[in-house]
Amino acid sequence: MMKLWLLLLAAASAQAADWPQWRGPSADGHSPETGVPIRWSKTENVAWRAPLRGLGTSTPVIWGDHVFLTSQLGDGPFEGRSRDFENATTAKRTGDTGKVHFAVQDFDRRDGRLRWEHVFEADGVLQPVHAKHNLASPSCVTDGERVYAWFGTGQAVALDFSGKAIWRRHIGKEVAPFDVLWGHGSSPALHKDTLYLLCEHPPGAYLLALDRRTGKELWRAARGKERRSYTTPFVTGEGATERLIVNTANGVEALDPADGKVIWRAGEGVKVPVGMPVFHDGMLFVSPGYVSSPYAAIRPDGSVAWEVKTGGPYISSVLFEQGVIYMANERGVVSAVDARNGETLWRERFGGVFTASPVSAGGFVYLVNEEGDAFVLAAGREKKVAARNALGERTLASPAISRGQIFIRTDEHLYCIGKR
Repeated sequence: MMKLWLLLLAAASAQAADWPQWRGPSADGHSPETGVPIRWSKTENVAWRAPLRGLGTSTPVIWGDHVFLTSQLGDGPFEGRSRDFENATTAKRTGDTGKVHFAVQDFDRRDGRLRWEHVFEADGVLQPVHAKHNLASPSCVTDGERVYAWFGTGQAVALDFSGKAIWRRHIGKEVAPFDVLWGHGSSPALHKDTLYLLCEHPPGAYLLALDRRTGKELWRAARGKERRSYTTPFVTGEGATERLIVNTANGVEALDPADGKVIWRAGEGVKVPVGMPVFHDGMLFVSPGYVSSPYAAIRPDGSVAWEVKTGGPYISSVLFEQGVIYMANERGVVSAVDARNGETLWRERFGGVFTASPVSAGGFVYLVNEEGDAFVLAAGREKKVAARNALGERTLASPAISRGQIFIRTDEHLYCIGKR
């Protein structure tokens, strides 16, 4: 009965175009909706604007009238070696130097009211983080029954939609301390009844599978040492063809979702893998990350269809839309390449720094830079800027699209763009 209920919820979610996880309903940044706004400002076409406390770069996660965010309350330590790129915005600090706490927040999508906030103290050694980063960078994920959140100490919690904790885990204490330069970045991934947690940390990397209902460990796959990744895994295929896809320092890996064993490895690895691959029409498209990242198309068997050695984004993920791969990098350069062969269709400097990943809906591509400038492109092989919108607030989190509205998290506010 429970499985039937969850299937009905999933079907309703698909029709309503919720945004249940980092990178949306199909984990690729694409929304199936049409009629999504393309023009707004700080005061125009804004349904509501909710003030935010604390720090956070996680993407809003939406189910029905619930908009979930994760936040870090209190500054914590920053990594002194981190540096911003030219024209990058200044990192936010709250001025709160007391104990760090984590929060999972639920906003009412109808008016932006904070329904509840589940807060608990950060437990364990706090990793110094990059100036753009914090211990609440991972986005949460929901199945319509519960919301699952994970933070940079390894603390994980499953909450019902009233904010009550169903189970808790402290992966940083139970398995291994979290220890990765600039702080942990991978978000939890949910597939069927399994919650996947990727810990690619140099002292000892592993992939953990938990029962979503109880939080109990189903299996743990050791992945060696001296590995570093900030990406989020996702599952493609069905039945015997299901694969858990992970962007790693050794290339893109396809794992067996049942036990984490590597089935194939492909493409060129990078020192700091960040971006999440996208899957479309039987092909994986990936820009692994780091400076002047390569980018490639990989077939389901692991063979490389095409590869370009440089020019991809450091942090943001790629987007597939209407046969074109869109990329926005840390130098403010936006590129469009032919998904069939990797050939550049156009490349132009838009300005600013792009940390947020692009999203798409209704034939439009949305790219938001750190200054809060949003460029809306008409999808296609030619460059057509349909609108340019400014919020004037630092924006690192990727947008979310749901039910005709766009949700943008800045340092200061959560914006709902579109009609009430």
